[in-house]
Amino acid sequence: MTEGGPGTADGAGVIDVLSVTKAFGELEVLKGIDLTVGEHEAVALIGASGSGKSTLLRCVDLLEEVDGGDILLDGEVITDPSVDPVAVRKKLGFVFQAFNLFPHLDVLENITLGAVQSGQMKRKEAEERGRELLARFGLGDREREKPDRLSGGQQQRVALIRAFAPNPRALLLDEVTSALDPELVGEVLELVRELKAEGMTMLIATHEMGFAREVADRVAFLEGGRLLEVGPAATVIDSPSEPETRRFLGRLHQGGLA
Repeated sequence: MTEGGPGTADGAGVIDVLSVTKAFGELEVLKGIDLTVGEHEAVALIGASGSGKSTLLRCVDLLEEVDGGDILLDGEVITDPSVDPVAVRKKLGFVFQAFNLFPHLDVLENITLGAVQSGQMKRKEAEERGRELLARFGLGDREREKPDRLSGGQQQRVALIRAFAPNPRALLLDEVTSALDPELVGEVLELVRELKAEGMTMLIATHEMGFAREVADRVAFLEGGRLLEVGPAATVIDSPSEPETRRFLGRLHQGGLA
């Protein structure tokens, strides 16, 4: 475990997860998770399917209600029932495994709709911001295309731009490459690398160990709803201290996935 306890980072966290539990019926999915994501930090959540990675992200975005513990955003408790979840989600950008683009809207409309309807940005400002980001990330000629005219990698890049455009406090990325063909993974990961280089705070669930080693400041390994190991990315991935982490990474290596 890292110094200072599992899941801790130096300094005040942008996101603080404190003893969070979550169950679906009899199934305990999160069992007392403690994790801090610091300013400008990228933390990668790794672990097998069903380990709790996606549920943890959904709890941070208040898409799932925690059963116990608290989650703080910039030091403010957001899991109190009195907190407006819509107001919290305006401060966070969530990118799902599926692209979740509106098929009847073009690329620019997909990027601007949420920010405009939520009151985060005026339409003109949102469109200017959207065009700027599309041009910057190699999609400037696609702003009037419908999503079905784009490759999977392009659609996921649009989803990332949509989440990033309103300048969120942090990005939550849930296996953003899992629905892509292998040859399209690189272009999405490159965009995430650029966002990290700009200092974007990110909590990332991923199966891409090479990407986690390169982009994440720290890696957090979950198994069976428990956070078993947290540390610098290269240390956890290359020299894990916990036997469960070693077994998980060993299976990935055997399958050619790490």
